[in-house]
Formats: sequence, structure tokens, C-alpha cells
Amino acid sequence: MLRFDRDGLIPTIVQDQQTRQVLMVAYMNQESLRRTVESGDAWFWSRSRQQLWHKGGTSGNFQHVTNLSVDCDADAILLEVNPDGPACHTGAVSCFFQSLEEAEAAETESEPAPLNGAVIDGLAAVIAQRHRDKPEGSYVAELIEQGVDRIAKKVGEEATEVVIAAKNAAHDEIVWEVADLWFHSLVLLEACGVPPTDVYAELDRRKR
Repeated sequence: MLRFDRDGLIPTIVQDQQTRQVLMVAYMNQESLRRTVESGDAWFWSRSRQQLWHKGGTSGNFQHVTNLSVDCDADAILLEVNPDGPACHTGAVSCFFQSLEEAEAAETESEPAPLNGAVIDGLAAVIAQRHRDKPEGSYVAELIEQGVDRIAKKVGEEATEVVIAAKNAAHDEIVWEVADLWFHSLVLLEACGVPPTDVYAELDRRKR
């Protein structure tokens, strides 16, 4: 019998069935486990959004389960999957892409991230680099390759998620979904050859 924690959750390790690379760690509750078994796709429970999460439901990066096993204490699950795309929301194939030193440096960094256009510009630069270099496993490169119609559909999906989050009046959920909307909007701008500075100029005109 599975041993769920006091919140009704059990940690779940996701591994690529072919490469054996660990892709991510998430959490399941009884309902997400049931849906995973019945559908063959990975379902999780989002602790930040407090809702069921069908992996790939918005990104298209589904994880098709080929095997499910439980550790000796029955308090952790291993999913072996065939992924449709990168596991990480950053576009990386795996969520485990930084060393301990890099993580600690980021945690102890004294200067906070600038809360202004520099954040958008930095992200836009990364998106442009992914578009230009097309690194293997890049979510951005694959999305742009699929064309403007596909990107525009993603922007529409993310806008709907923002509306739902707003109606739920959930702070963290709103932040998460608006970030997704802005991110995919930047991908759309890159695909259409429109620099963010043109949007800045339009916004500046509207404040007058």
C-alpha cells in the first residue's frame, strides 16, 4: 500500500525511458495517480497552484508513461516515460541542469533581479538565441519551428489560464499564469520579427 504524506502527496521521480535521464521530480495524490494509470499520461498535483496538473496540457510536452514502479518503502514513485518535449519550464530537457555551486551562487547572490525592462530584454535575448541556434531539446526552438499559428494558439491558451487564475483570486496562480502569458508573447514577437522595444514604445505612447 502506498504511503502518502500528511498532505496526501507522494514524491514522483520522472525518468526518460530511452536515455535513462532523470527529467523532473513532482508530486502525486491519489487522483493524479488514478488518472496517470487510466490515461497513460503523467498527471501530478501542483502544490503551488493547488490543483491537478496534466503534464503537457498547456505546453504540449506530454509524458507518456511506459512503466510505473514504487520504492521499497512505498513512499516514492518512479515513472518511466517517453516525453514529447522538454520536461523543464525553462525549455531544458531536464530540470536537473545546474550544479550545486551554481544553485548556491544563485541563492546567495546579493543583487536582486531588476524589476524592470531588463528582465524582459534578458528573456527576449535567450529566446532569440534559442531561435537562432536551435539547440536540441529546446522548447522555444521547437515552438517557433511549428509556426506562428501554433504560437498564437499557445498565447490564447495562456490568456485563458490567466482569466481562470484571476477568477480564482489566487495570487501565486495569477503570477505563474501571467508569467506564462508574457513568455509565450515574447516567443510570438520573436517569431514575427517584432522587437520588444516596439512594444515599449507603444506603451510609452499610451501613458501620455
